[in-house]
Amino acid sequence: MRPKPKFFVVCGDLTHAWPGEKKKEGQLIDFKAVYAELDPEIPLVCICGNHDIGNTPTPQTIETYRSLFGDDYFSFFCGGIFFIAINSQYYFDRSSAQEFAAEHDRWLDEQLKRIKESDCKHAVIFQHIPWFLTDPQEANNDVFSIVKDIRLKMLEKFLTAGVRSIFCGHYHQNAGGFYGGLEQIVTSAIGARLGKDDHGVRIVRVLDDDIRHEYIPLDQLPTCIDF
Repeated sequence: MRPKPKFFVVCGDLTHAWPGEKKKEGQLIDFKAVYAELDPEIPLVCICGNHDIGNTPTPQTIETYRSLFGDDYFSFFCGGIFFIAINSQYYFDRSSAQEFAAEHDRWLDEQLKRIKESDCKHAVIFQHIPWFLTDPQEANNDVFSIVKDIRLKMLEKFLTAGVRSIFCGHYHQNAGGFYGGLEQIVTSAIGARLGKDDHGVRIVRVLDDDIRHEYIPLDQLPTCIDF
């Protein structure tokens, strides 16, 4: 593909097996073997999902993930864009990892302050579980999104801070919508799918004044990206 992507991001659920399951080790080996074939000039960015640390993460599952893949939340700059990767499990159920979640909250507040201080072109968030599926005001969904009171509080915080886009996974089908001028994009799976979307990836074009994205099935991936 030309030009080469600046990086390739997997928005969580790096394996299907849950923490502690016997199949986990083999799937981890397969994951690393598959992505070892990625062009070495294209960094792989891994986001933490519920199948990675559990629906109710614990200190043990979090530390195990960190030992395998590195930090479960982090930020970085690329091409003048500020990217913030958060651990959405702390907003789904933090009951067994309160200290980890509180540390994440403090860190995130610091990153949001950096958006205006850094004078970045855009600020983008990566996470696993979407805040909503199609409408920020939709009813609670016990599986595929974050409860409404937490959802609206965080969306307002992101919008005020200057976040432009949020990219998520988890739903295994394409979805998304807007909260004011903040767009949330939910991308279907490159593997197991639940909806009608073919297995695919989302190509994101980042311009000085816009962020454009398109979901493309694997068998239709272009060799050249037109800006």
